[in-house]
Amino acid sequence: MTKDTNFTTPPGHRGFLAKKLFAAAGTIIDGSIARIEENGGGPAEQHTHEHNHLFIVVEGEARILLGDGTVVVRENESFLVEGTTPHSVWNNAPRTTVMIGISVTRE
Repeated sequence: MTKDTNFTTPPGHRGFLAKKLFAAAGTIIDGSIARIEENGGGPAEQHTHEHNHLFIVVEGEARILLGDGTVVVRENESFLVEGTTPHSVWNNAPRTTVMIGISVTRE
């Protein structure tokens, strides 16, 4: 097994690897888990809203469209999308991507 250097063992733990995904991001409004099929995602038209989204990719890879830009979020990574930025989320892997989405208040 190859050791991923992004994961570390916290003090006082054994056989336990952790990776910090995010710091303070606002107050949690709600959260969900999504299964995005190959070539799936949405919405087709980018949208905005008052709250931010914290996306955490558990399996696969997500492509987040941000206005005219794109960010790729890989497995075991996270990305905070400002709700006022036009955005949509798409699967970027040749298999189902599993992603946790947490809606948080804007700070």
